[in-house]
Amino acid sequence: MGCAGFTCSKHSLCALNILYVMVSLLMIGIAAWGKWFGLVSSFQVVGGVIGVGVFLFLVALVGLIGAVKHHQVLLFFYMIILFMVFIVQFSVSSACLAINKDQQEHLLEVGWNNSHTTQRDVEKSLNCCGFYYVDNNGTCDAACFPNHSCSPCAEQIQEHAGEVLRFVGGIGLFFSFTEILGVWLTYRYRNQKDPRANPSAFL
Repeated sequence: MGCAGFTCSKHSLCALNILYVMVSLLMIGIAAWGKWFGLVSSFQVVGGVIGVGVFLFLVALVGLIGAVKHHQVLLFFYMIILFMVFIVQFSVSSACLAINKDQQEHLLEVGWNNSHTTQRDVEKSLNCCGFYYVDNNGTCDAACFPNHSCSPCAEQIQEHAGEVLRFVGGIGLFFSFTEILGVWLTYRYRNQKDPRANPSAFL
């Protein structure tokens, strides 16, 4: 029974970390692909996504090595890091789902005013100009600008942002529960004896 429980915990933890490795590589790949094909020109956005992907990859790698080798120290640090990530991710995901329209509008306006690169990306992809109004004497990368037929971007951004926030919040909550599952599995696995090891060597 002990052997079956040990093996089950080990395989479950390995599977969970392989999932995290795949997600991290997907995040890095999508960010690099978006930058390569010019879909996103902001280095901050691309760098942020790649940074999160690399961090997740390293954490998953620590968990995977710890699970395969039943390494007590690696599993301990993995458990602590995963729990901290859970707290942050659960908080951010809840905030994404709870944010109201006025708060969303304020955050979008602040983000719009702080990054001209983001403005150009949004204007080009949504075919709109300006946030609340169109300045026909200014510059805009949208295809509609030469014909003076552009509408402001605020309404379209808010519509897309609402969908994105709900999606990100839902995905974040889902993964936060997999993280707390990972913490529980790691705690359980750390305290199980490896049936192949020398019993007197178990601490």
